[in-house]
Amino acid sequence: MNILIPIKMEEIKIYIEYVAKGIEIAGIITMIIGIVLAMGKFILALQNTVPRSYNILRQDLGKSILLGLEILVAGDIIGTVVTEPTMDRVLSLAVIVLIRTFLSLSLEVEIEGKFPWQKNKDIKE
Repeated sequence: MNILIPIKMEEIKIYIEYVAKGIEIAGIITMIIGIVLAMGKFILALQNTVPRSYNILRQDLGKSILLGLEILVAGDIIGTVVTEPTMDRVLSLAVIVLIRTFLSLSLEVEIEGKFPWQKNKDIKE
């Protein structure tokens, strides 16, 4: 016997909104954990005979922030898909994604020393 439970579209939207919020929380937690780990490795390395460099700390912090930003963008996109597609929501999402993409690009350049589309070319050359 096959029993189908009818699910209303409003209920699906609520669940998707919960998923979007969960993904955003995961992005924030990713950044926090990454920052704590990077700072912990830096502080513990200061106690060793070979200290860890400040540049490595910046790279580790940048990587954790970059990963968190990517997760936040995914959460924003999912959250916007289920809402009413008004021009205000679409423009709001566009601005958020644009700002986070710019931050991601800036962090990528800071970490790698080159733009993502450059193969082995260094910016500093």
